[in-house]
Amino acid sequence: MNLILKLLGTGASILSGIVAAKVLDFAWTKSTGKEPPKDAEGSLENSLRSAVAFAVVSGAVSQVIRVLTNRGTQRAIQRYQKTPEIV
Repeated sequence: MNLILKLLGTGASILSGIVAAKVLDFAWTKSTGKEPPKDAEGSLENSLRSAVAFAVVSGAVSQVIRVLTNRGTQRAIQRYQKTPEIV
C-alpha cells in the first residue's frame, strides 16, 4: 500500500505543478499585461529583468508545491501505518 500512496503523491505533485504553472502564467499575464517569458529560443523581446523575475517566482512556487506534496504524502503514509490491516 505504501507504493500506491507514493504513486498517488507523485501524481498529486505533477497535477498540482501543472495547475500552479497555469495559475502563475495567468497571474503574470494579468499583472504585467504580457505573456510570461518562457521562450526556449532565447528571444530578446523580454527584458532580462522580467525573465529573471519569472524564473525566480516559478522556481519558488515549484519548490513550495514539492515540499507540500511530500509532506502530505508522508502524513498519509504515517496515517496508513497507524491503522490496523483490514482483511
